Amino acid sequence: MGPSTLDLNIQTFRMSVATWNVGGKPPQRGLNLEDFLRSDDLSDMYVLGFQEIVPLNAGNVLVIEDNEPAAKWLALIDQSLNKPTNLSYRGWKPSTTLSGSLFFPKPSLKRMSKIFRVENGRRLKACNCTMDLERKNSKDFCFRCQQSYISEDDLSSEDEDDDEANSLEISDIPASFGANNHRRYSLVASKQMVGIFVCVWMRTELIQYVGHLRISCISRGIMGCLGNKTSFCFICSHLASGEKEGDELRRNLDVIEILKNTQFRKICRSPQSRMPTKILGHDRVIWLGDLNYRIALSYSETKKLMEANQWDALLDKDQLKIEREAGRVFKGWKEGKIFFPPTYKYSYNSDAYAGDTVKSKNKRRTPAWCDRILWYGNGIRQLSYIRGESRFSDHRPVCAEFLIDAVVGESGSKGGT
Repeated sequence: MGPSTLDLNIQTFRMSVATWNVGGKPPQRGLNLEDFLRSDDLSDMYVLGFQEIVPLNAGNVLVIEDNEPAAKWLALIDQSLNKPTNLSYRGWKPSTTLSGSLFFPKPSLKRMSKIFRVENGRRLKACNCTMDLERKNSKDFCFRCQQSYISEDDLSSEDEDDDEANSLEISDIPASFGANNHRRYSLVASKQMVGIFVCVWMRTELIQYVGHLRISCISRGIMGCLGNKTSFCFICSHLASGEKEGDELRRNLDVIEILKNTQFRKICRSPQSRMPTKILGHDRVIWLGDLNYRIALSYSETKKLMEANQWDALLDKDQLKIEREAGRVFKGWKEGKIFFPPTYKYSYNSDAYAGDTVKSKNKRRTPAWCDRILWYGNGIRQLSYIRGESRFSDHRPVCAEFLIDAVVGESGSKGGT
């Protein structure tokens, strides 16, 4: 954890986490993110995960990854987080001209990520251990680390586009709003793997204390970790689908394989480096996504309990709750109490569950709490666990607010978040 506890104190920071399966639909102009992105200017960090940002067809899975929707989501998030402080969210609309548009021909995810990460030309470094700390606490901090910038391939998933007709310059993106056009929140990292997309944003003034950023992708999800004195790990996943009996075991296997096979590369060359290489080695871990666990009841039984508002009885049949309590998955993890209705499956642009309008029992999907946020480790306190009511997708977004304890050095700066 760093130097002796005499030189350290614990400070608490606020983190917003949200997950949304957007059903393969790109964001349309003017989409209101209020139900997904609680941009109340209170959070120090945002961890945002999407599933199915592109249709999960053979072309996207086996051929060329489509980065255009991810770039559009990134731009929309940036404009939402850095919206004018003197205007209400509902009354504010992003620019729609081509030169300052959120929606432009073939946007590049890598170039967009660069723009939102850059602050006065400075890039996020792989290791932020200062020379003073290295000399003073050489046993506890990595030393003689190469002060190289993090690989671009670790920060976004698209190769550079050399086609000048499709390239983006900073002047092509609308200036962020706020005092003196100062960006309140900046992008720490983003990564896409087929339909999964995760991005992490922080208050710009805290970015300088972020280091040791590493990203790992396996076929079942995306993991990102960062840290120095207090290490964090964020996992965004889309687990196996299906509501047949036994499908929950496939989801359990997905979780087990992610925990087993994820390996973060070492950045610091020092043998004294304490940066974890496995997920559960981190101090604070957040897992978000479409975990796809269903309700172990028939459609009619589920609807009957829902209509009677018997939520506790319904939750007792939630597969994730059953599997966790049996010790078969997520052992030692925590989840907040659920006080909201099932988030899946809705008819598009409707408040009605899809099963209400589907006549064929084979195509009918039983409502379920597919979209979840869990955490592992101490120093994490959940403030809220809610769902949004956006009709954009057949899933409702799920959001959580946390207070996170982080070790702060004697200089008073936040270290290694």
